[in-house]
Order: sequence, then structure tokens, then C-alpha cells
Amino acid sequence: GGDFTTTVEAFISASGRGIQGATSHHLGQNFSKMFEILYEDPETQEKKFVFQNSWGITTRTIGVMIMVHGDNQGLVLPPHVACVQVVIVPCGITASMSDADRSALLEACKEYEKTLAEAGIRVKGDYRDNYSPG
Repeated sequence: GGDFTTTVEAFISASGRGIQGATSHHLGQNFSKMFEILYEDPETQEKKFVFQNSWGITTRTIGVMIMVHGDNQGLVLPPHVACVQVVIVPCGITASMSDADRSALLEACKEYEKTLAEAGIRVKGDYRDNYSPG
């Protein structure tokens, strides 16, 4: 029922295929005439049918982003989109490490976390001791 449609196509490098990322449909006055959607022209005070558009972008764009930035190893979102931009994971903690060295390492990580947060980076420290990195 529209007059014309424009689209944005995305290339999925992993599959070599394209996917429709967004659409914009110019509906013209087709639906306003069907449903009698009018406005009053401010210059002539004449009743006229509205021109309408329809867009589809949100969920398609999210799907394309996941296809482009995800693989069998997981999803790595671009920094502007990710709710957390940096995760600090202390590495090198062993059973034989002294409590003082462990505390020093954790304090250094927390200092980096604080510095990044103050710089406007969305950062999270992962200090769980029941998981090991890697």
C-alpha cells in the first residue's frame, strides 16, 4: 500500500550474505484516505489528507549487530553499545601466593577500576574467588 520503500542493507562477513537492516516506507496518502486522517492547512484552512511514513529499524538493527559481532565464542559488543566497556579480571593468583601479594594485586586492580570509572569508562571488576581467568 505504500508509494515507495527505501532500505539499509548490512553485509554479514561470516556468511557472505546480506540482511535487511532497516526499512522506510513512504505510505503517501493511501492510508489517510482509507481511514480519513485529515489535518487543517494553516494557510488555507482547507482539510487535507496527511502523508504518512513507516519505519522498521530497532529489532533488525540489534539482530544485525549480534550477527556481526558474535560467533561461537560469544558476543563482543561495540563499546558505544555495551553496558560494560571494560571488565578487570585479576590474573596470576595462585594457591601459593602470599596474602600480601594477593591483596596488592587486588588493590591495583581496584585502583585501575576507579581510574577508568572516573574517566567515564563503564567498568566492572570481577573479583570472584571461585572462578579462575581463562
